[in-house]
Amino acid sequence: MLIRVELHCHTDASSDSLLSLPNLLKTCQRKKIDKVAITDHNTIQNALLAQKIAPEKIIVGEEILTCQGELLAFFVKEEIPAGMDALETIKELRQQGAFISISHPYDHFRKGHWQETDLMQIADLVDGIEVFNARCIMNHHNFQAQTFASKHTLIPTVGSDAHSALEVGQAYHIMEEFQDVQGFHNAIRQSKTYTRLSPSWVHLLSRYAKWKNSSRNA
Repeated sequence: MLIRVELHCHTDASSDSLLSLPNLLKTCQRKKIDKVAITDHNTIQNALLAQKIAPEKIIVGEEILTCQGELLAFFVKEEIPAGMDALETIKELRQQGAFISISHPYDHFRKGHWQETDLMQIADLVDGIEVFNARCIMNHHNFQAQTFASKHTLIPTVGSDAHSALEVGQAYHIMEEFQDVQGFHNAIRQSKTYTRLSPSWVHLLSRYAKWKNSSRNA
């Protein structure tokens, strides 16, 4: 059976998102997303909560800011803190058996983008690379990631990088059903993808979320 899988999604556990867990689950149901990886910034708090609510639908993920750039990890068992060297972060994720991809590597408008020399250092140590991120303002950055993936035989992943309900499902994989990380490995290699860029103004929603969250916590 083929399913739709969203691999890059943020909830209100990320400071730049206001998407609550109930709203996310409702949105996935409405948009016919069968599984979603919750990849909040440097935390798996909401991903674990969501997994208890909908264990068949949720992949526990995390978007981790390393000293060199951001990594996406799926099937995370223990939270990885921000600010470590990328090689150390990858080592800890490997010990958990996680699937590791590289977030929006060439999008220099993001804090977590990568330098080419740093990408080369980890190319043989990760599983995949995000070749399409719906929040990239310049699609050229996605094409650069596709070229890198082909050159280094990395598994291409796509994601909406959703920070709001309207962004969920902008980019997803269509693949065979899976139950664990090994099944995911096998299924994603044969997957097809649906991709559509989000409008650039969605970044304003993240700015608003940061302001609202900082005001609430002040």
